[in-house]
Amino acid sequence: MESESASVTELDQQRPKRARGIYLLPNLFTTAALFAGFYAVLAAMNGQFAKAAIAIFLAMILDGLDGRVARMTNTQTAFGAEYDSLSDMVAFGLAPSLVMYELTLSGLGKLGWLAAFIYTAGAALRLARFNSRLDTADKRFFTGLPSPSAAAILAGFVWVMVDNEVPGGDVAWVALVLTAAAGLLMVSNILYHSFKQIDFKGKVPFFAIVAVMLAFAVILSEPPMVLFGLFFAYTLSGPLLALKRLYKKRQAAPAQKGQDGSD
Repeated sequence: MESESASVTELDQQRPKRARGIYLLPNLFTTAALFAGFYAVLAAMNGQFAKAAIAIFLAMILDGLDGRVARMTNTQTAFGAEYDSLSDMVAFGLAPSLVMYELTLSGLGKLGWLAAFIYTAGAALRLARFNSRLDTADKRFFTGLPSPSAAAILAGFVWVMVDNEVPGGDVAWVALVLTAAAGLLMVSNILYHSFKQIDFKGKVPFFAIVAVMLAFAVILSEPPMVLFGLFFAYTLSGPLLALKRLYKKRQAAPAQKGQDGSD
């Protein structure tokens, strides 16, 4: 027995010890995105809706950076992926619906909080589906509207209303439709371009740099309207592309039947 226990002890000593702890750099960006979402809720509760909208857009930037930093530094972990999803749920699932509810939807009673819940539940389901299909999904497309884009729609709408001093009660029904539609689009099967095939490391023509500078200038000229317009167009692109695919499929069906009949 003593020799057996000694051999077990030697084997335990020979096994490589598993490193404990987490990588700081990528999780620092994730924590910052989580704080931005948390701050957006606090700002909305204090009636500072412009700051709340800006915080959600800041969370989007930070969310895009944490994954890229993890890949660049080879610090991708299962913990980081789960932490990122929880951060996304706060910043893009909970915060936008609460900000919209505080500004406009609260005046609609039960319909208002129901629309806010539809959005929040849609974001949760969207993130759960994304994580479950991470290894099998087509990297070129997202299935359903991405939660950051849905959050940008709501945050952009809030920012535009505040910037133009439009009372929340005047646009309550528009906000209700927009909030519920964004929540439903997140759990739909509509495909959206992911733009992951773009190679940011490769060389580009000089004109591309000029185009990026012009894009920044346009955004900075009127941030609320431009950002809302960009993400609204992206949101519409999914259903429009789905209709285009359906039209092409129906156009090809008679031709296919004709070929089968001739054979």
